[in-house]
Amino acid sequence: MSSGWRDIYIGALTCAALVGAVCYVREKRKVLPLPPGPRPMPIIGNIRGIDINAPWLAYTEWGKQYGDIVYSHLFGQHIIVINSEKVAIELLEKTLPTNNLLGFDFNTILMRYGARWRRQRRIFHQAFRAEASLGYRPMQQQKAQQLMCNMLDTPEEFVNHIRVFSSSVIMSASYDYDTKYDDPLVALIGTSLELAVQELRPEVAAVFIAFPSLLRLPAWFPGMSIKKKAIQSREWVREWMDDPFQRVLERMAEGTAQSCIVSNALRRIGGKGTSGEISMIKECAATAFGTAFETTDSVLQIFILAMVLFPEVQMKAHALIDAVVGTSRLPTFEDRSSLQYIDAILRETLRWHPILPLSVSHASVDSDMYEGYYIPKGAIIVPNVWAMSQNEEKYPNPSQFSPERFLNADGNLNDDTVDMAFGFGRRICVGRHFADASVWIAMSGLLAMFTFSKRIGADGEAIEFEPQWFSGIATHLLPFPCSVTPRLRKVDI
Repeated sequence: MSSGWRDIYIGALTCAALVGAVCYVREKRKVLPLPPGPRPMPIIGNIRGIDINAPWLAYTEWGKQYGDIVYSHLFGQHIIVINSEKVAIELLEKTLPTNNLLGFDFNTILMRYGARWRRQRRIFHQAFRAEASLGYRPMQQQKAQQLMCNMLDTPEEFVNHIRVFSSSVIMSASYDYDTKYDDPLVALIGTSLELAVQELRPEVAAVFIAFPSLLRLPAWFPGMSIKKKAIQSREWVREWMDDPFQRVLERMAEGTAQSCIVSNALRRIGGKGTSGEISMIKECAATAFGTAFETTDSVLQIFILAMVLFPEVQMKAHALIDAVVGTSRLPTFEDRSSLQYIDAILRETLRWHPILPLSVSHASVDSDMYEGYYIPKGAIIVPNVWAMSQNEEKYPNPSQFSPERFLNADGNLNDDTVDMAFGFGRRICVGRHFADASVWIAMSGLLAMFTFSKRIGADGEAIEFEPQWFSGIATHLLPFPCSVTPRLRKVDI
């Protein structure tokens, strides 16, 4: 168990000893059964056997034993794990206490359903609905061309180039902001997101839900290191929200502001916007960047890993691009309908190693029923996307990277769009059309221009490696040995 987790549990147990409140939650209902699940240990519940850095693995094994919906608990807090797309219904309403603690209560994805959430979703819909997303394509294509230039100049720094691309497309869309290499603002937001990935886990939130008095303890109290982190996190989040937003306001005052989420939303309300409306726009832009930056970066790195480990897929993509596009230019969005195998690679990347293996966890607002099982009010609902993506009945040999599983016999795409990667119900990612276009134009360009392979060691042999992951609510691929070799093409970029 990591020191951070040890601190949290020490704090929880200390609080329990002080208040004498540690007990199992006793249900008033007598007839309706909870979903099946593993037998809990006294007081602490179902923590045994769970790798806290990758809990979805244990949840997936539970699913094989107990079914698509599994009940567990931690310090008396109900946790409902959903292991199938069919059962991933809308029980994700109540916000978790750690969101507010770290300053992420502004984030639309993590926010409780209500008037504020609806207003933010409306702004997102205006900016990222399918039709509106088409307007970003010239910018996305230009950013992809810059990515190719950067990769040609210093291919060994491919990880940094992917991060610059991922940040630049969404910063341009949100704030008309051109990010730079080692951009301090992007670095600040990246650090803040890393902390959030570590701390915004449902297993952490379960402790604070079970013992809300913990949130009132001072930062020096044993087990309360998360509160020290929270002080720094809230300051980072304030800068993340305010600094780029203020730059847009300044450019609008100068008359030099270009079209972006912030400037367009501010123009819609004119000079009559209330402070609440302006704050809403600021929160939406910050949410857009935080979400799109991390996900685009992670997906593209996983894609490169897959090309290294499954070279036969890359060879097939090279041949297709050369046949359709030729060797004198990069693929464009106009080529997409003729490059369906690249779309299949994109879908398989989302399925093969989902970056949000437990999606976004919330809690049920009211008690509910599902197929005869009782879902308690306040239960944390955990959609186990990992289990869904590794479902052997739907995806045979799931550890194999096989884009062909998304193609019909005639070579055209089938109806499986891997929607589970974008969330469920009314909380499905509004920016999925923008994200899909950003990832596709980058993938197709990288496949046109480069070959990704295992790095050759001093002995002349390929360096074998096991991929390593930084895990939390999201997984991020750690650096791995990779050789990036330009293909023989005459492309003017």
